[in-house]
Amino acid sequence: MTSSSVPSNGGPSNGGPSSGGPNSGGSAGAQNGAGSPARRSRTVIAIAIAIIAVLAILFFVFTNLYTEVLWFNQLGYVSVLTTQWVAGGVMFFVGFFAMAIPVFVSIDLAFRFRPVYAKLNSQLDRYQQVVEPLRRLAAFGIPALLGLFAGIATATRWQVVLMYLNRTSFGQTDPQFGLDISFYVYDLPFWQSVVGFASAVVLLSGIAALATSYLYGAIRFGQREVRISKTARIQIAITAGVYLLLQGISIWLDQYATLTSSGGLLTGASYSDVNATIPGLQILSGIAILVALLFFVAAFVGRWRLPVIGTALLIVSALILGSLTPWVVQRFQVDPSERALEAPYLQRNIDMTRDAYGVADVDSIPYDATTTAQAGALRSDAATTSSIRILDPALVSSTFAALQQFRQYYQFPTALNVDRYEVNGQSQDTVTAVRDLNLTQLGTSASWYNQTVVYTHGYGVVAAYGNQRSADGQPVFAESGIPSTGVLGNYEPRIYFGENSPTYSIVGAPAGSSPTELDYPSGTADAQQTYTTFSGDGGPKLDNIFNKLAYALKFQSTEIFLSSAVNDNSQILYDRDPATRVSKVAPYLTIDSDPYASVVDGRVVWIVDGYTTSANYPYSKTEGLSAAIADTYTPKPGYAVDNNINYIRNSVKATVDAYDGKVTLYAWDSTDPILQTWEKIFPATVKPMSDMSSQLMSHVRYPADLFKVQRAILGQYHVTDAGSFYSREDAWTTPNDPTSSATNPTLQPPYYLTLQMPGQDQPQYSLYSTFIPLTGEDTSKSLNGYLAVDSNAGDVAGQKSADFGKLRLLTLPKDATVPGPGQEQNKFSSDPTVSQALNLLKQGSTEVLNGNLLTLPVGGGLLYVQPVYVQSRGETSYPLLQKILVGFGDKIAFEDTLDAALDDLFGGDSGATAGDGSTPTTPSTGASTGTGTTTNNAALQQALDQAQAALTARDAALKAADWAAYGVADAQLKAAVDAAIAASGGTAATPGTDSTATPTPTPTSTGG
Repeated sequence: MTSSSVPSNGGPSNGGPSSGGPNSGGSAGAQNGAGSPARRSRTVIAIAIAIIAVLAILFFVFTNLYTEVLWFNQLGYVSVLTTQWVAGGVMFFVGFFAMAIPVFVSIDLAFRFRPVYAKLNSQLDRYQQVVEPLRRLAAFGIPALLGLFAGIATATRWQVVLMYLNRTSFGQTDPQFGLDISFYVYDLPFWQSVVGFASAVVLLSGIAALATSYLYGAIRFGQREVRISKTARIQIAITAGVYLLLQGISIWLDQYATLTSSGGLLTGASYSDVNATIPGLQILSGIAILVALLFFVAAFVGRWRLPVIGTALLIVSALILGSLTPWVVQRFQVDPSERALEAPYLQRNIDMTRDAYGVADVDSIPYDATTTAQAGALRSDAATTSSIRILDPALVSSTFAALQQFRQYYQFPTALNVDRYEVNGQSQDTVTAVRDLNLTQLGTSASWYNQTVVYTHGYGVVAAYGNQRSADGQPVFAESGIPSTGVLGNYEPRIYFGENSPTYSIVGAPAGSSPTELDYPSGTADAQQTYTTFSGDGGPKLDNIFNKLAYALKFQSTEIFLSSAVNDNSQILYDRDPATRVSKVAPYLTIDSDPYASVVDGRVVWIVDGYTTSANYPYSKTEGLSAAIADTYTPKPGYAVDNNINYIRNSVKATVDAYDGKVTLYAWDSTDPILQTWEKIFPATVKPMSDMSSQLMSHVRYPADLFKVQRAILGQYHVTDAGSFYSREDAWTTPNDPTSSATNPTLQPPYYLTLQMPGQDQPQYSLYSTFIPLTGEDTSKSLNGYLAVDSNAGDVAGQKSADFGKLRLLTLPKDATVPGPGQEQNKFSSDPTVSQALNLLKQGSTEVLNGNLLTLPVGGGLLYVQPVYVQSRGETSYPLLQKILVGFGDKIAFEDTLDAALDDLFGGDSGATAGDGSTPTTPSTGASTGTGTTTNNAALQQALDQAQAALTARDAALKAADWAAYGVADAQLKAAVDAAIAASGGTAATPGTDSTATPTPTPTSTGG
């Protein structure tokens, strides 16, 4: 017997000639021997680079975490950070192992108990050859990768878990199941998350087991049958049974979720939900559990008939009970008698919604507003009249800048704030702003040193009386200048922490060293500056090399590490925006969009309102928070935001010290169960209200965002009868802002005013808004309602006034003809005398700006007040208040002052004196048109008539292309405009001005 060697792939036999003889083999060996060290060297270099890259990434991550610890520790809130980290870390490992272990065990069991002698087809055999070298890697890698994703997903749910573990009872039950509200806020989201996660784990484990079993022959598909090994059958059946058991639990929980689901008519369980959907879910849950038991039996009996039939029954039942039955009940039982059948569920929705949004106790007051302006009508409202604000905080920012900015590196916010201070023993509404930094205007001086070490802080609060103006239309300042002087007394004026502060600044220096921080500019001729050194505790210290390196990496700045300006006494200030600071130390709060600065106890502090919210309050209507607060001052975000809520409380008032950035949280609503829960999670971080000083209490106000959400709710939910609510016969909406663009209208914002509502003994600092009918797109309708809330918390330390937060709703008769804001603005604009005067002002080098249209319940009706500003078109111009428009019923008046306009509107004597009553103006004849419009003096009227005639002639000449006539008419128009300006007092044309309009005061003290 002989054997022969058969060459592979057509190569020569073992003894035949070869193209590569011994020499050739030796040469190849030499080359391989020479190449191996080079390959090893490249491998070592690649590994080294990878290790260095990983270490660099880890170091960057570490420095970011380290700087966070330093920031929180400096503020005294490091426990907030560590609680989040520990909770997130624990949740990550729970998610990681809860996913990775079951998937690994499922793969391992399927492989370990695979058939040893399974007959595989050629395709599976090839798959095995490909997979086998990577089997161990896949067995560990796939579970680890899935575990990583699961860990990250669960780590983000730390708030849900901690709220469940520290839940607080609401003390109120839902009307359907009789469960405490806390079940829906804490328990239901937690258990839904647990069941959903467990379902994902079981599903992925089952998929892994199926794939492994099929790959190794435990599951084989024949032409007419499927063969499954005993071990695979047990594993797959048990996995399917566990999955269906979890689905049974999930379906059972779904019945409770119907109380927070939004349908077409109401939020919560409706008639069809209660009588069809909920019973159907209960039955489906039982069926799912029964089918799960059938799978458990099949695992050991080996018969698949019953679980397959059960699964089919479950699917059919889901279609019938989950979709068909509710549709039949709704279509054939509810729709024909919807109003009667849905009434009890609508009533649940009304009551629970009003509770959830804090409007259950709104005081609804019928108000039969008169539309007749009679002499002396404002006599009983004299206190309100004297406080009417004529300064528009949305228009006078550039006026503040022109008169009080002083240097290009300062700035004021676009929209100013309304606050109140005690002046001469009386509460005075003021328009206020802080003078903050604007480093973008440094120009060629914008070096790292100047931006970081020299220009570190703003300076001072500027405040103007809200109800006054100067003779030429400028604000009358109650606090102004550098250094600050005025009625606010002595206070720390330096603004290191503000809404526009630099990204970071480095402050502090050794004792006795020369100050380097610019404190404020000098007003002397030699233009010397005053410098200061920060002396507070405002940021992490840069007193060692590692801290310097960490922050150099954080802010990508080598100067932090290398600059000699950074010393052992240096501190780095960052995250300086008040809202950002509060949101970091209280991550559970939704922050109000309008923090404001007040002078409190000798310090400038930012007051920030914080809300606790939920989207799981049963039967409460869901509102999109961003949409509800959007108006002229707060634009809608340009992207989709998922911030739906159906419960809100202003549970926390926070303060941020503008000098050292200290954050203090006060429990404003200590009865809020959600706040109580978070106080358990972050103990000792929220102080009681009793720690609030009397001055701080006097500056606390009712937050505008909360009020806007409540007005959105009360537009429909002021109706408390289910039948009327169903018919929507009295649904309201907020009117569009009449001063907003016609092509892109925005809702009218609520306004802070001092006013007296029916039922109040005296005027109070308040926030108000109006309502018009909700019909179609037209918002130029009559007024239906007037909502105001008492925003005066009083001045008793640690104690709210009894009426703070009291909502009062004036409801006008349905047949009332009181004009809404849109109608009133149209009336102002269409009045011949007013429109003629305003159009003439627009013809020259000036433009007319309509201020906020205010509405006040005075004189037995509703009074409209609108300041009118005039601004030249020059680059250095700013608005000046020149005229006041007022309206009451069918009459309007147009005068230089509010006091004069009111007197004219109410028959020559309003019975009260406005805050600008002492403003020197050109005397008026008081003559009125038939609609009550003041026409000023005869000279002015003559000039206006001449200007109108010239304007008509100029237009005619333009159409005829008669340029000679056009030039003559244009000259006549200019002459007439000049005459009109002279007749009205000579102040209508706003001059181009610069920062020298108000002299810069000479410093009298140095910073320290």
